[in-house]
Amino acid sequence: MVFSTTLGEIAQRVGARLIGDPEKVVSGLHTLSLAGPAQVSFLANPRYRTALAATKAAAVLVTPDMAAQCPVDCLEVRDPYLAYAKLSLLFDKRDKPAAGIHSSACIDPSATVAASASIGPYAVIEAGADIGAGVEVGPHCVVGAGCRIGAQSRLAAHVTLYHGVHVGQRVLIHSGAVIGADGFGFANESGNWVKIAQLGGVEIGDDVEVGAGTTIDRGALENTRIGAGVILDNQIQVAHNVEIGEKTAIAGCTAIAGSTKIGSRCTIAGAAGITGHLSIADGVHITAMTLVTKSLTQAGAYSSGTGMSDHRSWKRNVVRFGQLDQLAKRLTTLEKTLKVTDKD
Repeated sequence: MVFSTTLGEIAQRVGARLIGDPEKVVSGLHTLSLAGPAQVSFLANPRYRTALAATKAAAVLVTPDMAAQCPVDCLEVRDPYLAYAKLSLLFDKRDKPAAGIHSSACIDPSATVAASASIGPYAVIEAGADIGAGVEVGPHCVVGAGCRIGAQSRLAAHVTLYHGVHVGQRVLIHSGAVIGADGFGFANESGNWVKIAQLGGVEIGDDVEVGAGTTIDRGALENTRIGAGVILDNQIQVAHNVEIGEKTAIAGCTAIAGSTKIGSRCTIAGAAGITGHLSIADGVHITAMTLVTKSLTQAGAYSSGTGMSDHRSWKRNVVRFGQLDQLAKRLTTLEKTLKVTDKD
């Protein structure tokens, strides 16, 4: 069934000043260029002003300075993107599975499953696991021995929690994520690799989201820890004993090596690499494809690498990069020579 509401109700929900008809009925969200007369859109980036002028939306979320340029009903807000985010939750009508255990699921007798939880087809809940109130465990998930999952958390299909993983409340873990696999720990004995047993676990705080295909390794001795409110994108690697502070956001394909501690409210853009045993301060922003090889002790933005150029220019610059050390030595020699000349 299609969900619908009115502009008046939307204005109240997102704290907007409505310029238009409060009784107008809407049933969805869409972009400025594609929204129809029953959909709401938003303008968060000024470069889309031309799309605003031509929009056929029922109403648009805009800042007060853009209201006069809106050709349809508008909802004035301070931050249209934030208002859009809140509004998107209103229209997200995912079917929630009914409470209960599917007949094909395999539940160990020593596991505890709340009556209001939902355990999907072919899910496996191992010995001593504790599944809290309102938890959803999707099809083909594996919840290992001794795991705890807090109230209202959700595991999408094919999530694997190894033994001893503790998940907080209202956590969302997307399909294919693997939490609690062994960290990459080996010692070398005469050229042979000797595995180090990973004896720690993983702790995930409340209100965390873990993207599809992301892996969080268990600790070697202490636990790997993900703080409350952290958001992890798809295909991120979090190695053993990493600690990520509250409300930090990390984009896809980032890799974090073992025992690194990342502060709170950091943002790490896609495909960044962070080497092991580092400390990153609160409030750090790391841009895309940056390689972090030393601790960052001050808040701020950090980057590495070079920007894109045409291939021929790139090849010339690569040659010059190899000459930088030689050029620096020649410059030092030249400076010393000039100083001697100045003294004479």
